[in-house]
Amino acid sequence: MYNGLGTSLDDLARRSSAVTRSISAENFTGEKGKAGMATEGTGASCARDLGIGWKVSPSVSIKAHSTFTLADIKAEGAIKHIWLTGGAEVWRWVILRIYWDGSDVPAVEAPVCDFFANPLPDTYSQLSSLAVCVNPRIGMNCYWTMPFKKEARVTIENMNDKDCVIYYQIDYVETKLDEEPMYFCAHFNRTNPLPYKEVYTILDGVKGSGQFVGTSMLWGVNNNGWWGEGEIKFYLDGDKEFPTICGTGTEDYFCGAYDFDYNGGYVEFTSPYSGLSKVARPNGLYQANTRFALYRWHITDPIYFKEDIKVTIQALGWRQGGRYLPLQDDISSVAYWYQDAPYADLAPLPDRDYLELN
Repeated sequence: MYNGLGTSLDDLARRSSAVTRSISAENFTGEKGKAGMATEGTGASCARDLGIGWKVSPSVSIKAHSTFTLADIKAEGAIKHIWLTGGAEVWRWVILRIYWDGSDVPAVEAPVCDFFANPLPDTYSQLSSLAVCVNPRIGMNCYWTMPFKKEARVTIENMNDKDCVIYYQIDYVETKLDEEPMYFCAHFNRTNPLPYKEVYTILDGVKGSGQFVGTSMLWGVNNNGWWGEGEIKFYLDGDKEFPTICGTGTEDYFCGAYDFDYNGGYVEFTSPYSGLSKVARPNGLYQANTRFALYRWHITDPIYFKEDIKVTIQALGWRQGGRYLPLQDDISSVAYWYQDAPYADLAPLPDRDYLELN
C-alpha cells in the first residue's frame, strides 16, 4: 500500500497506510487525541475566562542561552512540513538543528532565518517557492521531505541575551519507508570578508552518496558596480583542480539574467525553483551596504554524487579596462542536500559574534 510520501496531485487519490501526526506547543509529543489539552502556557492568561481547549499554549518561551527541543519523534516516517514564527532580539542567534536516527551530530545546523531562505527577517519580503515559503509577516514554511527510520529530533538554541518566543508546527507521517532513507541535511557557512582572489565555499567535506538539492544565500557587497560575474562550480566524485559542472555567472545560477537589472534597477522575484527575494538597499545613513537574498532549488534537476561533493562560487565584479575584479564581499549561505548517512560531520557554526549581521 502507498506509504504517503509522494508529492504529486495524483498521489492524493491513492489509499495509504500513513498516519498523520503534528507537534506544536499545543501537543508536544504529537500523540493521537492529546492536542489542545494544556492548562498552562503562553496563552493561559488570555484564556482564563474560557479554560482548557481555548488556545492556552500556542507558543513556547525559550530562555536566553538555552536549547529547547521542539520535537522528539520515536517512529519510522518523514517530516513533511515545518512552520515557524515568533520574535527574537537577533534572529541570526536562533539556531535550528535536526538530528536523525539517534545521531548526536546534527544533519541540519543553521540560523532559523537562513534555513528558511529568509536571512533578513526584520525587513519582510514574500518568498513563494515549492520548497520554502515566507508569508506575511514572518510565517516561515519548509516543505522538504525529511525521512527517518526510527527517530527525528528538532531543537532550537537561543543565543540571545533575552528570552525569545517561538510559534511552531511540525507535521509528519508515521509510515513504512520503501527503502533505506536518504537523510536531509543543511549546513550554514559565512565568510566576511572573502579574502582577495579566494572563492566562496558553499559546501565541502561531504562524503558518501546523495544528491544536492539547493542553495540559499545572503550576499553583501562591499564595492560599487555589478557583483555577480562569478561562476558556481560543482566538484563531484573525486574532482580535483577542475569541476564537472561550471556555471556562467551568479545571476545565471539563480535562474536570472543580465544582472537582475530591468530599466536600471534590480527586480526582485520569487518562483517555484529560484528567486531574488529581497534587495536590502542603503538608506543614506547607517545601512550602508546593499544585500541580496537569493535561493535556487534543484528539485527537478538534483545534482547526484556517489563519493563526495564540493560546491564553490566566485565573487567577481568589474575594474577599469574591462577586467574582472575579485571581490571581498560578506557572503553567507545554506546548502541543502540528501545523503546516505544520518549526520553531516562538517565544520561547526561560527560563534555568535561572527554570525551577527551588522
